[in-house]
Amino acid sequence: MIVVMYVVRVPNRGSPPATLLRESYREDGKVKNRTLANLSSWPEAKVDALTRVLKGRPPPAADLDGAFEITRSLPHGHVAAVLGTARAMGLEELIDPVPSRQRDLVTAMAAAQVIAPDSKLAIARGLRDATAASSLGEVLHLGSCDEDDLYAAMDYLHARQDTIQDALAARHLADGTLVLYDVSTAAFEGRTCPLGAIGHPKDGVRGRLQIVYGLLTSKDGIPVAIEVFKGNTGDPTTVASQVDKLKDRFGIGKVVLVGDRGMLTAARLREDVRPAGLDWITALRAPQVKALVRDGDLQLTLFDTQDLAEITSPDFPGERLVACMNPFLEAERARKRESLLAATEADLEKIAAACARARRPLRGKDKIAVRADRVLKRRKVAKHFTVDIGEDSFSYARDQDSIAAEAKLDGIYVVRTSVQAPDLDNGEIVSSYKALAQVERAFRAFNTDLDIRPIRHRTEDRVRAHVFLRMLSYYLSWHLQARLAPLLFTDDDKQAAQTARTSPVAPAARSPRARAKAATKHTPAAQPVHSLATLLSDLGTICLNTIAPADPALPGFQLVTTPTALQRQTFELLGVSHRLGVA
Repeated sequence: MIVVMYVVRVPNRGSPPATLLRESYREDGKVKNRTLANLSSWPEAKVDALTRVLKGRPPPAADLDGAFEITRSLPHGHVAAVLGTARAMGLEELIDPVPSRQRDLVTAMAAAQVIAPDSKLAIARGLRDATAASSLGEVLHLGSCDEDDLYAAMDYLHARQDTIQDALAARHLADGTLVLYDVSTAAFEGRTCPLGAIGHPKDGVRGRLQIVYGLLTSKDGIPVAIEVFKGNTGDPTTVASQVDKLKDRFGIGKVVLVGDRGMLTAARLREDVRPAGLDWITALRAPQVKALVRDGDLQLTLFDTQDLAEITSPDFPGERLVACMNPFLEAERARKRESLLAATEADLEKIAAACARARRPLRGKDKIAVRADRVLKRRKVAKHFTVDIGEDSFSYARDQDSIAAEAKLDGIYVVRTSVQAPDLDNGEIVSSYKALAQVERAFRAFNTDLDIRPIRHRTEDRVRAHVFLRMLSYYLSWHLQARLAPLLFTDDDKQAAQTARTSPVAPAARSPRARAKAATKHTPAAQPVHSLATLLSDLGTICLNTIAPADPALPGFQLVTTPTALQRQTFELLGVSHRLGVA
């Protein structure tokens, strides 16, 4: 958007012409004009000096010194981009169709987590008039607010969570659609919330209280619903409540639930998913794949000429099994196994050296066995070693037969589904299972970009509201990245990427355009390529300036920094104005 400022004299009936400072800009395809100040009381010399400056010519002297004062400048461009996109998506109406201060505070928290993730205390400080860190509080007319106001807004949001998620499901899910589901964990601060418990951490933070949260998304990875569970809840235990959501609350007649092999176990399929009439897609565990090979249901020669094939087994009646061979996965598993074996050998060698040293050697069969067992269990490769333990000796060797038997299945996995042909072909079934990577991408965003940790709330409802707020922020972030893909490292040519993928089993391929952006760090238009975070930082250099004329008889006004070419393109892609909230 290009903004032009100019001075104009307007006829004034019965009085001398009025001298006005105006700006002209284009919005929604229309040219609009806005009066910024009445300069009629200015001396002619000062008006002439200002006119020369606006035309890009130097003033005849320092006639404008002290004529205006910038009383405040607030970073505004990123607020206009994020909040404008939220309004274009109808996020505020999704939170609550009835406008209210509580709704505005929730919107502010969701937008702030995208712009600059921080604690509730820091966000409240950044929204207040006196300590504003951006124009977000001013655009939303929040005035004075503190952390207690934000906590009250979180309570309001928690009460509306089911209603909001129902609306999201109606917007993004339909009969016959794929629904992706997975769980993750987040470390918890404090010890008083009943949801915090020691469990199996998925975020790499060990030995701390945690919560478990499960995320439902559309097939494209758009978040639809999130639920928080106690920190020691097992993954399969969370499935039943998701089935209830899909069938009872969302009212979807036909849906395909996609979950990983640790989630949709045989017990969960039998007790929760099948009785609800849901179709599902998951995968077999490694022992089940080995059993298929042992019983002859899966012939490894199938992969001599193809990388996927449908098989049947009496152990899985009425189900489709799609066996896949991924050479990239095969190489990765071989590399990882060799790395684990080498690291274990290094530790076993230390035990052998301890037994052979002259000073204070390790003695006792039991003591040696305890140390060896600890080493072998650490990396779960005990089956690939044979050991000989004596009272004063220790030796070890790789079990090559065991290693070779495991290596035969490297790169092989079997997708299991209740969906029958012709609803989905084999390739679509495999692609649907691999789409779970979309949920994993959301979890990475929760743990990095959106700062789901640390969780410092003490009540169950506040913790649930905290996590739900992060989901709304990710919902907003997902749409921002989709619209701004041409300027980001995100692949903006999905069709070409799909064409470049030789098989559903092969790793996802990037389009030539995306590879060129990654290599040159520039777009085809020679603009620098950004991540969403760095692009929002760039937009933050657009400021909302409050200007006060030195003449107290003249009203103050606001001016927004003129965007650069990159910033203009950003707002054009978003379909919003950088002047959002400016009177």
